[in-house]
Order: sequence, then structure tokens, then C-alpha cells
Amino acid sequence: MKVAKFLALSAWVIAGTSAAGQQQGQALYKPFPEDVTPELSAPGEYAVGVKTMTVTIPDQPQDLSGERGPRGLTLEVWYPATERGAATTYEDQTRSGKTFVIQADATRDAPVAASDTPYPLVVLSHGYTGYRTIMYYLGEHLASHGYVVAGIDHSGSTNADVDMKNAPYAGFPNTLLNRSRDQLHTLQALNADETFGKAIDASAAGLIGYSMGGYGAVNTVGGCYDFGEGAVKRLTGADNADAIGALQSQLNTCAGGQSDVDPRWKAMMALAPWGGQLRVFDPAELAAIAVPTLYVAGEFDDISGYDGVRWLFENTTGAPGYLLTIHNARHNIAAHPAPAEAMGTELDLGHYLEPAWRTQSLNAINEHFALALMNCYVKNINADCDYLKVRGSSAQVPANGETPPPWKGFDNRFALGLSMEANDSADAQ
Repeated sequence: MKVAKFLALSAWVIAGTSAAGQQQGQALYKPFPEDVTPELSAPGEYAVGVKTMTVTIPDQPQDLSGERGPRGLTLEVWYPATERGAATTYEDQTRSGKTFVIQADATRDAPVAASDTPYPLVVLSHGYTGYRTIMYYLGEHLASHGYVVAGIDHSGSTNADVDMKNAPYAGFPNTLLNRSRDQLHTLQALNADETFGKAIDASAAGLIGYSMGGYGAVNTVGGCYDFGEGAVKRLTGADNADAIGALQSQLNTCAGGQSDVDPRWKAMMALAPWGGQLRVFDPAELAAIAVPTLYVAGEFDDISGYDGVRWLFENTTGAPGYLLTIHNARHNIAAHPAPAEAMGTELDLGHYLEPAWRTQSLNAINEHFALALMNCYVKNINADCDYLKVRGSSAQVPANGETPPPWKGFDNRFALGLSMEANDSADAQ
């Protein structure tokens, strides 16, 4: 986050209330100068608007019983706006149900900025549990660079939906069934929307998923599920062949429940994606994914498992693929910084906190590489592909008396703790 952005937010917080008399939220970011943050984490040229909308998907799976019916989704949509107005806020709740309000750097319901070229859509998909603004920093950031970004509240899988104290896995079957479907239907709904349809590039879109959102994203771009008997038993408790077979027929789908991958998907970023540790994807289908992918994983991820994410990367060979490893990190690499209301319990704080990393630094790294990926493969800005060509360690360890240059886009000394690998398809570019 940059100084100018911080000062703009601080002005609203200090004021205490907006012109309309609304209480302002807490600002979550500190003012770091640009020369210690990744280059592509700088805000773009556009003011940012934000709009909340709901969509209904007909005839969707409700749970593992086979029941079907309509499924509603609430979306937070960020987009390039005509001008900066009064900054809005985002209201959510922690896993224990504590409501919090955080300051946005976006104007509620501002007009969409006119453009000679349409804006690509990027879909943001949270983990289990989460909420549609848990990666709001990515929504605002990408919108400032000329994207429309839709963050999903995955119904039945949000902090508000699931009682994490008494029934923490109640929403998990719904999550297994619908994460990829929700992503695909959000793409379809935004393209058909009266407000955004004309502004969106109908031919190119990106997808970013965190944890269970990453699990869905891998499927959405063609990594078909392959839940074996052991995985079904472990995740559902089914204990006879007929029940296991019936569940497998529901779970083992492709591309959001479709026969083919939607051709609009041009890039996918999976942050700490779940599922590789249980091998619930078909390796042959992973190898056939034709969408460029960036996997991001904490070295000591204790939820999705670093080896599981590496397995996904090593099997995703059919298109350019990258693995960014965040050393000395666990699973919480994608959420915004913890609000004050989360500080009281491990249940709440453990949704945000990384033991050895500042969340703000992780957010800036995600902003940088998300924009590089989307600009390279969605907007076809070839110069920005160079930001993905960093390899090996970022540590600048001296060799033969010489200190290596920093990674492209990072200042000297300020890229410590990262490493990047790429598959043969990426290195051939």
C-alpha cells in the first residue's frame, strides 16, 4: 500500500464520519514508501467504484443428498469509476460472529468510467470460511488498473453462515459441490448484467481463488475432480460402496459442472489451494489445463499442505505455470489484515495472522503478482510478462563476492523470503 493511498484513507478515519454522517471504518494499512514495496502493487490510474449485487443461479446442488434448487450469491463488484468520491466501508464479521467495519478506498455506486476498450473481468473466490471482501485489497487494486472484479459470498460457506465453534464443517459439503460452479456463474452473470455487461471484455477473464476458492479455481479452468474412495470416506463419513459411488458421481465434475472449460478464462491464480494434499484432482486433466496458472503457497502451509500445492503445480504442465513459494509462511497468505475485533481469540485471529509475516507485505506481493499475471495473459501486455520471469530465490545471497540484482519489480533488499519456479511451458515463452 502506498503513502498517497494511506493518506486518503486516513483523512476519512480522522474525520470520523462521512458527509452523509456515516461512521467510518478502521484503516488496516500503514504508510510504506513505494521504494520498499513491489512495483506492481502501486495503485493504477483509475478511481475505484464498488457495487453490491445479488444473482440467482437456477437448479444448483444444495448438498450431498442430491437435492437441487435455486442458489443465490451476493457479489461485491469493484470497477474503474469516473472520479473519486466519498470513500465507503465494508462490513463483515469474524468467525465468532463479531461485526467489524473497515475503510475502503472505493466509492459506493459510482458511475463506471467510459473506455475505448472494455475491461476484463476477474473473479475473486474466498476460502472456507470467508466473505466476499476478504481480498478487497485485490479488488480495489485490480480495478484501479482497469479491471472489473467480482468478489463472491459463497452461500453456505461464509463466516456468517457457519458456526465455527459448534458445527465447523456444516458448510463443507456445499463448498465441495459449489465452489467452481459459483465462479463460473459469476462470470456468466456479470457478462449478462445490465450495468457491467457493456463495460466488460466478453472474450477474456481471470480467476483468483484462495484455499477452497483455489480448489474451485483449479476445477473451473479444467482440473477435473477425481475423488477416490478414501477421500470420500474421509470427507463425508460414507462407509458403504453404494453411498460412496453416489457421492463420487456428484463430486467428480469438471469446469464448474460443464463439459468444457469456458473459453473466456485466460489466467488463474490459486493462493494456498486446497485439495492437492488429498489428490482429489485427476492428474491427466491437470496436465491438460490450457489456462496459464500461478500457484502461491506458504512453505509450511498446515491446511492445504505445501506438498499438495506443489503436486498441483508439478502436474499442471499443459500451459505456462508458476509456483511462488512464500518461505516461513503457513496458510493465511491472502486475507486482508486482521480487524481489531479479531484480536481477542485464536478462532478469529487465526483466520488472518501469519506468525512470521506482516499481512500487509503479503497483500502487496499478491497485488504485484496478480497484476503481472492478469496483464500478461488477460490483457496481453507482453512487457508485464517479464515480472513473472524471476526464478529461484529472491534473497540476493552473495556469490563470489557479488550480490545478485533484486527481482524485477522489487527494490534492493526488499524481496526476501520468496522463490519462484516455472514449468517448461512458461520457460519456453
